[in-house]
Amino acid sequence: MRRAVCPGSFDPIHNGHVEIIARASSLFDEVIVAVSTNYAKKYKFEAADRLEMVQETIGGLRGVSVQPMGEGLLADFCRENGADAIVKGLRSTVDYQYEIPMAVMNRHLTGVETVFLAADNRYTHLSSSLLKEVQSLGGDVSDYLPRTVLKRLNHG
Repeated sequence: MRRAVCPGSFDPIHNGHVEIIARASSLFDEVIVAVSTNYAKKYKFEAADRLEMVQETIGGLRGVSVQPMGEGLLADFCRENGADAIVKGLRSTVDYQYEIPMAVMNRHLTGVETVFLAADNRYTHLSSSLLKEVQSLGGDVSDYLPRTVLKRLNHG
């Protein structure tokens, strides 16, 4: 069985994330969406809320599960969960330049490979930060967010 990990902080999960996770689920037998927490970042949503939103959003995808990543290295999380690969979406060359050193280090640490999926053109401009900012200033982001996330943003 081929298992992959799709890591991210998902603050919040958006349709670009969902598209990458769905594509990963067609390539691997099992996909673990690992919801991470970077303690240097300031989050809009608590870890439990981010986990819940991810579960509500992708719960219908076959072979996809959601777990908190916890503290520690992504490479160790992959080894502990028997994952063969890390799946990352790339929006631009900036993402590529950021992700390559991490991919090489993860392979060095535990042998886990990183698979890059090019983002769909509809989502190359998206980031959770941009969506939160636009929404907070009254902009319509409904085309880019799952309903469950939009509801929380509008009432949070």
